[in-house]
Amino acid sequence: MIWHLIAAIVAAVAGAGIALLLRSLTRKRLPKWIIPVFAGLGMFSYTVYYEYSWFDAKQARLPEGAVVVASEEGSMLWRPWTLAYPMPLVYTVLDRANAQIQDTDQGRVARFVLYRFEKQHLVSTVKSLPYQALCAERVMFQLNDAGEAKVQSVAELDEQGALYQAICTSDR
Repeated sequence: MIWHLIAAIVAAVAGAGIALLLRSLTRKRLPKWIIPVFAGLGMFSYTVYYEYSWFDAKQARLPEGAVVVASEEGSMLWRPWTLAYPMPLVYTVLDRANAQIQDTDQGRVARFVLYRFEKQHLVSTVKSLPYQALCAERVMFQLNDAGEAKVQSVAELDEQGALYQAICTSDR
């Protein structure tokens, strides 16, 4: 988080520098208030850049065997540019490298962990939950701490979805 503050300050100084250069090129015909305006635009530009590049930066740092299976974009009223161009807010990652996949007589059964990354302001949070999937029935459900199914968490798997493809149709 400190690096984002430093980057915002550098962007503000760069914006102010551009304004000073423009003032000197026009022999100080531009008003003085252009300097803080350009500094603010520099900070604002960095913030918007960070918000839209957050997902790509986090995805590039995922370990080997991690697969992004879902992502969500959203817009916010206090960020009016997101109404036209929604920004990534949440994504879910499958830990494929540590998934336990078994082929049984009833079909493929898999136990795996899904990690949900959420962007909240400049900080991102991570939640992890264990799941079990029954590929033949195309369902998955959350597991409790004892490894037992939580019946209320049953969800249907889409055959074309990234999670189903990563767990049920691919080779181990």
